[in-house]
Amino acid sequence: MAAPTLRADPATLRALTVADAEALFPAFADPENVTYWSGPAQTDVSQTRDDIAWWLERHGNHAWAILDANNAVAGRTGLMVLREGVAEVGVMLRPDFSGKGLARAAITALCDHGFSSLGLHRITADIDPDNTKSRRLFEACGFAYEGTLKHNWRTHLGLRDSVMYARFPEA
Repeated sequence: MAAPTLRADPATLRALTVADAEALFPAFADPENVTYWSGPAQTDVSQTRDDIAWWLERHGNHAWAILDANNAVAGRTGLMVLREGVAEVGVMLRPDFSGKGLARAAITALCDHGFSSLGLHRITADIDPDNTKSRRLFEACGFAYEGTLKHNWRTHLGLRDSVMYARFPEA
């Protein structure tokens, strides 16, 4: 079952497909854009295809491409259902679409969908402590800081902490 289409001005979210890899490659190939991602910049679009295929295999009905007002693929987002009632949200935009309100719209749409249609009671975000841009984004979307997990991820930067944010239906 594919993810439903969601709308939140100025973004539209539609089911993510492997065919989106070419459009999304610039997001994952830019070293600055993936500084706080779980791995280094991708060097070939086949890596983006493999990454999307992996994501779809595990979270297919909760994976979206973020489209701008012209229906250009600007990024990807998704919900990882961790257990009944609880999911984690993630978002990645291409650098050339940053600052246009698309990530905020996508997160808002996913939270609305998660709480109203999926029956979630908690949506979390796991953010690198040095990623101030992402922290500000999630705070603007109604997420509250809950704590820090020390040495939670081993990435291309080494061992990294996670700052945990959460949002609830009443936010």
